Amino acid sequence: MKKMNILASAMAVTVLAGCSNDIEMRYPPKYELPDLPVIEDIHTYKAPLYWSVYEYCYEQEQNGVANENMDITPAEWDKIIDWVATELKPYGYDMVCTDGFIPMLAQDKTGYMTHYGSMSLKDLVAKCKEKGLKVGVYDNPLWIHGSSSIKVEGTDYTFGDLYYNHKTEIMNPTAENMWFNWTVAENPGTREYIDGFFKHYKELGVEYIRMDFLSWYEDGKDRNIGVVGHGYGRESYARALSYIAESAKKYGIFTSLVMPHLNNDAEVEARYGNMVRIVADTAGGGWWHCSSADKGMSYTTWPNCMNMFDGFTYWSHIAGRDKVILDGDFIRLNKFTTDAEKETVVSLQLMAGGPVTVADQYYTIGDNVKFYTNTELLALNTDRFVGHPLSDKLNDRNNEIWFGEMSDGSHVIGLFNRDDSDRTVSLDFATLGISGEWKVRDLWKHADEGTATSIKANIPAHGCKIVRLTK
Repeated sequence: MKKMNILASAMAVTVLAGCSNDIEMRYPPKYELPDLPVIEDIHTYKAPLYWSVYEYCYEQEQNGVANENMDITPAEWDKIIDWVATELKPYGYDMVCTDGFIPMLAQDKTGYMTHYGSMSLKDLVAKCKEKGLKVGVYDNPLWIHGSSSIKVEGTDYTFGDLYYNHKTEIMNPTAENMWFNWTVAENPGTREYIDGFFKHYKELGVEYIRMDFLSWYEDGKDRNIGVVGHGYGRESYARALSYIAESAKKYGIFTSLVMPHLNNDAEVEARYGNMVRIVADTAGGGWWHCSSADKGMSYTTWPNCMNMFDGFTYWSHIAGRDKVILDGDFIRLNKFTTDAEKETVVSLQLMAGGPVTVADQYYTIGDNVKFYTNTELLALNTDRFVGHPLSDKLNDRNNEIWFGEMSDGSHVIGLFNRDDSDRTVSLDFATLGISGEWKVRDLWKHADEGTATSIKANIPAHGCKIVRLTK
């Protein structure tokens, strides 16, 4: 396993001395894989900036609304789209995205998803396009929505032929699949079915697919629930993702992989996905999901980490410019208590090169839009910046220092404080391999702080200080 721990022994951060650095990192196990195709040049995207319906659906579910009864009317979509286009689009947030919860319906002869509840995806794309926005769709090319009698385009196979047929080996022979109808990668017609999936969305004008519950396909197990399905095995899972990457590239569609076990050091996901979730669901959000849920703990199956900070730290070694993008899931700023926490959650995503996904609704956001629209920080996203922690060990204070280099040669340093009280941090730039004097600019205060070779700052509880160093 590749480790970072960059110059940790040479640390000049006085307040970080004496912290535990002997926590065992429980990474997923390794498995042998067959030869699989190489899909060239898929890591060319920057992390997306967008809005998600997640919070609305999650709160509906928490209030007892059954999924089959959830919906968003066209009139409500108009309000959402107008708000996103007015408040967020000028800052680079150029997409709205569906999520689960609301029924995903296939209502035409293609057999692929056409409606999100009562809303036609074709109409949703048209509404967004009118406002200069794109549409992302929550769906999975391994899920079968349509009738078993529908033929896979270009073949003599039907959707019914794609299901598990008792000929392929599965991991949980006595289990029944929960919730989803899966197509099996080894079945004839599956590769064409997946290609038809991406062709369908390309023709609709959709450029982003968020595909969920991947761990349930691979081994049919969920760490929090138990056995949830057949489990088609590592080889089948890898083959399925290779088909997905092949067609996604063909049609120019961004793929977001959600709920993967990330076995073999995320070998398959990093090879075949544009972005990968590295943390548990946002759920109630707030500081709990950002930093405190099971803090310092790691697991060998999904979710490997329960909070954003640990997830980004734990998987930081697989990320970088022209590599897979790490996804810390949705942000609900209205669930954070202090301005310092709100600055931290946005800064963490951008320092790690991840997406910033607004899940606040227009009626819950309050005065928090300003935290999403810091242009000096969003410049990191435009640049495809990816920073790394000084240590990728959990429960090591050195992972609260993040740094990286912009394409113009400037450096960005993030000093974080996950404690419940203020803390003073001192750092020599040389510790990060940055020599000489640099002009220092605070990206949240939008203030120049002179020329220096080091930095010392009092960081509020749950807060951060993000600086950019230029010559």
